[in-house]
Amino acid sequence: MGTPKKENRVTRRQKRNRLALIEAGREVMSKKGIDAATMQEIADAADLGAGTIYSYFRSKEDLAIAVIESLMSNLAVRIDQVTNTFNDPARVYAYGIRTVLNTACQDERWKQLLYRSEVISKAIYSCFGPFAIRDLDNASKAGRFQIADTDLNWRLTSYAIVGVAIAITSGELTQDSIDQAVIRLLCMAGLEEPQAMELANLPCPPLAPE
Repeated sequence: MGTPKKENRVTRRQKRNRLALIEAGREVMSKKGIDAATMQEIADAADLGAGTIYSYFRSKEDLAIAVIESLMSNLAVRIDQVTNTFNDPARVYAYGIRTVLNTACQDERWKQLLYRSEVISKAIYSCFGPFAIRDLDNASKAGRFQIADTDLNWRLTSYAIVGVAIAITSGELTQDSIDQAVIRLLCMAGLEEPQAMELANLPCPPLAPE
């Protein structure tokens, strides 16, 4: 097996700049919101020229999506840190989908991009997929879920989460609808409704700070 090719200086600098812009975008957008944040403020926070941003992101919206993806990846790890203490793999999955749905409805940074439903759905599918599909597989092997295709199930769930979040944030559904949505998504994994209700009503330990 050959030795991995070493990255050159330009590639390393480009990666550092992109990461710096995402981290700066996350900081500024968390404080001011996506709409109020400016590219100049983000460039200043990253200690880069304003024009440099456009070498990496076509628009503020593109940068915001990269920020949301980084937040999702961070959330996936924090969920995993909580659920690795659970004995029931079905509870692991239930906690994960509830937490993602809660965040989609409550985090202003997510809410401001829900109108880009296809983009956000794909990001949820991608960022949480390695964990969610693992949990679906584990619960299926343990006989808790009955799923023929865990990848497809998670893809459908990702889009359902965004759809429910849009309905809640637009006022078409109430915040209480989250409980019913979690139950329905657990039923989609093969649980009977009484089992899904019991699982959805279990206590949810808090996440570590972001």
